[in-house]
Amino acid sequence: MNLRQLEILRAVIRHRTTVAAADELALSQPAISNALKAMESQAGFALFERVNNRLVPTAEALSLYKESDAIFALHAKLENRVRDFREAHSARLSIVATPPLASGIISPALSRFLGRRPRTRVSFDVRRYEGIIDGVLSGTAELGFALGLSQHAGIAREVLHTGEMVCVLPPDHPLIDRPLISAADLTGLPFIGLERGTRLGDAVRENFASAGVPFRPTVEVRYCNTACMLAAAGVGAAVVDPMSARQHGGQALVVRPFTPKIPSVAYVLWAKEAPLSRLAKAFLEQVRQASQTDPTAPQVATL
Repeated sequence: MNLRQLEILRAVIRHRTTVAAADELALSQPAISNALKAMESQAGFALFERVNNRLVPTAEALSLYKESDAIFALHAKLENRVRDFREAHSARLSIVATPPLASGIISPALSRFLGRRPRTRVSFDVRRYEGIIDGVLSGTAELGFALGLSQHAGIAREVLHTGEMVCVLPPDHPLIDRPLISAADLTGLPFIGLERGTRLGDAVRENFASAGVPFRPTVEVRYCNTACMLAAAGVGAAVVDPMSARQHGGQALVVRPFTPKIPSVAYVLWAKEAPLSRLAKAFLEQVRQASQTDPTAPQVATL
């Protein structure tokens, strides 16, 4: 299966119709249909099932879609480099970050960085932790930024900031007068939990377990930013990283220290075998300066 066929496969999976895929790729609908038939013939298995005039991808097709993500990310990077050389803009930086760091440190650092380098071009993607590791190891990102880190072969790291997770509350919450919120305090009250299987979600669960407190969230979400938005809307309390709390601190959200303490450590990552470019080193220095201004200091809403 060649690159063009993969491109067609991905478009049909996204749109679920050959007509929409043809519009995206500027091809005819018969050309898309013929390409699908050719791919299935070459592969020897079905890629789609037709249900109510829509094409539903098989498990095998979805697996091919996921596996081809890295190929198209690398292809996009090469196309960008060709365009940079053509337009004489060879200074380019690719970075990835998890959502809390993207808004907490990277965005303001990037603003100051580009203010001094107007001709620099930056590719900036926001991903989950696994995507940060994949981006750095595959070379599609020169620098990655994440909260928490496991050991990964081939990855160098540096601690940017160390803080602690906090409890966020709506302004009318019954625990609002407490200067410190514990896991036990949240028992029996509406609680927004982070999804199981996420690094921070598992850390909060382990924390509750160590305190002997049952973990029974009313709502489960994947990202701390979502938990903060729901808390600000009055859904309940949540335990989140301090950068997400700071970002939403002015939106009718009150931030309190949480106990037992849960460390929140921000890292910058890069590939050990690929020396950092001068541009990446300059940006990293800008991020170091931004992290020293205590981006996790909680802000309490005025009531």
